[in-house]
Amino acid sequence: MRCLLLLLGLLAPGLAAAQPAAVPEALQGAWFRGDCARPDAMLQLTPRAAARVPREAAGRLLRFATMREAGGWIIGSGRGPEAPRLMLRPAGEALETAEPEAKARDDRLPGEAPVGRWHRCAVVPPAVAALHGEGVAVMAAVEHLEADCGGGGTAACLGAVMAQADVSGDGRLSAAELARLARGMAWLLAVQEGVTEEKLAGALAAGALAGQLAARLVVDGLDYDGDGRLSPAELAQDRVGFGTARGQAEGRPVHAEAAGAGLAALRGLLDGLSLLK
Repeated sequence: MRCLLLLLGLLAPGLAAAQPAAVPEALQGAWFRGDCARPDAMLQLTPRAAARVPREAAGRLLRFATMREAGGWIIGSGRGPEAPRLMLRPAGEALETAEPEAKARDDRLPGEAPVGRWHRCAVVPPAVAALHGEGVAVMAAVEHLEADCGGGGTAACLGAVMAQADVSGDGRLSAAELARLARGMAWLLAVQEGVTEEKLAGALAAGALAGQLAARLVVDGLDYDGDGRLSPAELAQDRVGFGTARGQAEGRPVHAEAAGAGLAALRGLLDGLSLLK
């Protein structure tokens, strides 16, 4: 369950915060710089985020806390002391972007920031799709999870996790489906940390191994019926309807010296579980 919770909190600056205006639908999706057969960089835009992954320079991941229009530009700003900004504007069938410095005044944007130009690719090279596909999918999934987990309650949030992760559509989560989320998270973390595209493959390989193990542990830890997959009920166990277990009035604290065989066995079990922490 821990990797699911990490997914919810990975990029969310505050699930309860008001949703900012979105990147226009016409600008969403993948943009490229350079030859489509071997792009120099990719820019992926979702309604409230941007991931820029150059082949040789540092990547960047930006979540938009606010968005506004000024001087023909759409300006998305992130949170944090420097409030990083990304400027977008359509240019015919192309897209122009600028990333102003933190000290640049709002009334003088884009300032000295260079303007980059991006284009669509009718066919994405298989190598690009293989490297970025799962990360881009999870990047979009995070926004769906934020929308459903920002105040809809535990049941709605777990339902959103199931909807986003259930690739097979069978209503249950397998270790492979959870591992896919973990690989996507590894992509997001790597881009957030500024790796180049050339180093991204290595980061994803390491993340895939760790993700496979984490996914197996999650399934093993929550698969109460032993079918090798997680049902909505298993995800919700002890989480939906929190605090409804009331105990029994006839129960009384038992002194250790008066413990019977049953209580001694229970204590032994709890002691054993503590060794697994």
